[in-house]
Amino acid sequence: MCNMSQKSYNGTPTLYLIPTPIGNMDDITLRAINIMQEVEVIFAEDTRVTSLLLKHLNIKKKLISSFNYNEQLNKEKLLEYLKNGYNVGLVSDRGTPIISDPGYELAKCAIENNYNVVGLPGPTALIPALITSGISPLPFLFYGFLNSKAVKRRQELELMKNEKATLIFYESPHRIVDTLNDMQDIFGNRNVAISREISKRFEEIYRGSLDTITCQLVDIKGEFVIVVEGNKKENTYNDLTIAQHVNLYIKEGKDTKEAIKIVAKERKLKKQDVYNKYHEIK
Repeated sequence: MCNMSQKSYNGTPTLYLIPTPIGNMDDITLRAINIMQEVEVIFAEDTRVTSLLLKHLNIKKKLISSFNYNEQLNKEKLLEYLKNGYNVGLVSDRGTPIISDPGYELAKCAIENNYNVVGLPGPTALIPALITSGISPLPFLFYGFLNSKAVKRRQELELMKNEKATLIFYESPHRIVDTLNDMQDIFGNRNVAISREISKRFEEIYRGSLDTITCQLVDIKGEFVIVVEGNKKENTYNDLTIAQHVNLYIKEGKDTKEAIKIVAKERKLKKQDVYNKYHEIK
């Protein structure tokens, strides 16, 4: 059974995902202001932060606290508003909801109950960091925050070390140096750009390579966006058997079928030939 497509502006009660400034208040869009004025209620990651924004914009609106640990509990509240024909807003503290911020569970709930979900274009930290990095912008892979535990963080990086796309991460100040050291150990020496305080008065961008960048990061604060060059090495895999080559990708988390497909493409072989060789079929 096919899912019905969404007609975003057909009058169906709507959950609006509203980006808010990540620093500079001038980055709020006119549309975001208009939507916040029009909705019945706003679900906010931190009502204190959103209250300051609304006060700045001279908007008075009912706020409901909605963060990672209570989103499940807020589903019924959201549906009650939508069932009564009201439009609802959703904001995170800064930036675009759901992008390394709360909001996914409520958006999914609205979709599953056949209400419209409309995402407004607007501020997000990863795009300014990418376009000012001096590193190839396409393709790119946005990962968000790595695991806070060192062992798991290194495991995540291991899975991405052969990725050829530019990689984008968020990181906090007390882990930034450890994360960069882990990247150098696992990725090798690559070009990197680190942005902090994007759009604010003390915005800074550090550019360099993984082996030298940490010496620039002395007593720095704020949230960071790390943009890392993808793997540019040409892999011939001449030293690997086909079975070893397939197992390399299985170890990275891919299933056998996908691993065989990748190996066939990289070795310019037929998938059936790789399959037979891997499974030792004569």
